[in-house]
Amino acid sequence: MEKRLALTIGLSLLVLLSWSALVSKTQPVVQQEVIQKEKSNITPNIPIKEEVLLKTPIIEDTQPILFSTNKLEVAFIEKLGVVKDIGFKDYNKHKFYLNYGFMIQDPTLIFHKENSTSESIAFVHQDSNKKITKKFIFSKSGYSMRLEIVVKNLTNAPLKINLPIILGSLDFSHKNPQSRYQDVAINTQEKTFHLNAQKNKTQDGIKFISLRDQYFCAIIQPEAAGQTGFINKISNQDSEVGLISQEFVIPVGSQIGHSYEIFIGPQDLKVINSINSNWGVVIYYGTFDLISQVLLSSLGFLHLILRNWGLAIIGLSILIYLVLYPLTLKQMKSMKEMQILQPKVEELRQRYKDNPQRQNKEIMQLYKEHKVNPLGGCLPLILQMPIFFALYNALIRSVVLKGAGFLWIKDLSEPDRLFKLPVSLPILGSDFNLLPILMAIGMFVQQKISSVHSTTGAAAEQQKIMLIVMPIVFGFIFYSMPSGLVIYWFTNSILMLVFQLRVNQRKYVEEKH
Repeated sequence: MEKRLALTIGLSLLVLLSWSALVSKTQPVVQQEVIQKEKSNITPNIPIKEEVLLKTPIIEDTQPILFSTNKLEVAFIEKLGVVKDIGFKDYNKHKFYLNYGFMIQDPTLIFHKENSTSESIAFVHQDSNKKITKKFIFSKSGYSMRLEIVVKNLTNAPLKINLPIILGSLDFSHKNPQSRYQDVAINTQEKTFHLNAQKNKTQDGIKFISLRDQYFCAIIQPEAAGQTGFINKISNQDSEVGLISQEFVIPVGSQIGHSYEIFIGPQDLKVINSINSNWGVVIYYGTFDLISQVLLSSLGFLHLILRNWGLAIIGLSILIYLVLYPLTLKQMKSMKEMQILQPKVEELRQRYKDNPQRQNKEIMQLYKEHKVNPLGGCLPLILQMPIFFALYNALIRSVVLKGAGFLWIKDLSEPDRLFKLPVSLPILGSDFNLLPILMAIGMFVQQKISSVHSTTGAAAEQQKIMLIVMPIVFGFIFYSMPSGLVIYWFTNSILMLVFQLRVNQRKYVEEKH
C-alpha cells in the first residue's frame, strides 16, 4: 500500500512537471516578434455595451515610436496612440507585450504624436466633433505612470461620449511561450478575482484590473468610480482585457478628463507595494498561495544575508529540510519497520496467492500485531506535497531570479546551459545542462541505498525498474526547467542522501552489537 501511494505521488509530480516542461519551451525571439505582428491585425469586438464599443481599425505595421525612461523602453503605435510593448532594462530587456495597450476603442480615432518631454508623451485626435488628448506621464525612477485622457466638445450641442479602454491583449496560442502563465485579476471593494482570461467576464464597480505573464504585469486603476472591468474572448487563442466607463455628457465648449494610475513592471511584491499596497494582490500563486508567499519571503531574507540568489535557494532548501525533519524521520522509521516485516509479508503473499482477500486480511493482521501503520511512511510525503507545489509555483514565477547568476549559471530563471552541443538532440535540444544530470545521479544513489534488499518476486522487479526509471524520467523533465528550481531539488536530494547514509550507518552499528 505504501509503495502504491508513493508511486501515485510520484506520478502526480511527473504530470505537473511534464506539463510545465512541454508548454514552457523557450521560443526564439524572432518567432515571438512574428506572433505580435500577426496579432496587430486582430479586430477586437467586445460583446457588451455594443452601442458604445466599435471595431478597431486595422493598422498596418509601422515603425513604433520609442520612449525611454531609466527603467523602461516603451514602444508606441502612433496612429492608435497605444503601447505595443515594454522592454525592461533591469531584466535583460525582456519584452512584455500589450499589443494595443490603453487603446480607446473607436475605429474613427486616428492619433498623431503632439509632443514629448523626458517624462511624458502625448497623442492627439481631432475631428469636427471632438478633440481627444492622451498623455502618458512616466515616473522618474520606477515602473508607474499616469494616463490622462481629455475630451473637448467642438460642436454646438452637448456631446455624449464613452471611453472604453483596452488594457491589453493576451495570446494563448501554443506558439507563445508565456501562454500558460497569463491570467487576469479584477479587484472590487469586496474581493479580488483571479480569472482564466480565456472566458468572457464582466464585473461592475471595480477598483483596478490587471493582466500578467510569467514575470511581469500591467495594472490600471481608474480615478473615477463606477467603471466596469471586462475580459473579452476574441477567438480561441486571443482575449482582451479592459475597462468601460459610464457614459458622460460634455457641454458645449467644455472638456472632461479621465485619469488612470498604471503600473507596468516586475511581479515583485516590494516594488508593487512601494507604489500602491493594494496592488499586491495581483501576485498570486494558486491554491497554495499563502505558502508560496511565505517561502518567497524566506528566500528574500536569505538573500539579504547570503547576497546571492543561488546560495539563497540552497539555504531555503536546507531550511525547509530542517522544518520537515520530524516528518522525514517519522517516514524513515516507518519504512525501516516495514522493511523488517517485508520477509513475513512476502511469505504471506506466497501462502495466500490464490486468495487475495485472505492475503490482505493476514497482512493487515501482521501489521496490527507489530503495531506498524502501513501509511506511516506515506503520510509525511502527503504533508510535504503542498510545500513542494507552493515552492514550484513560487520559483517558476520568481522575477528576482531573472538574470541572477550562480557559479557557471548566467540566469537562474533559465536552464543552466553549461555549453552548446555540436548537434541538437530530440527532447534535450542543443544545450548541455549539467544540473539535471547531477540531480538524476543523486536521486539514483539515494534510492539505491534506501531500497529494500530483502524484497523478492514481483515487488523486487518493480523496485529495480523504478530505481532506474524514476531518476531518468525526472532528469528529462527537469532538463529544461529553470536552474533555480533544479538547484532546490538537487540540494534536497543531497540532503536526503546524507540522511539515508546516517540511517544506514546507525542500522549497521545496531546490527553489529
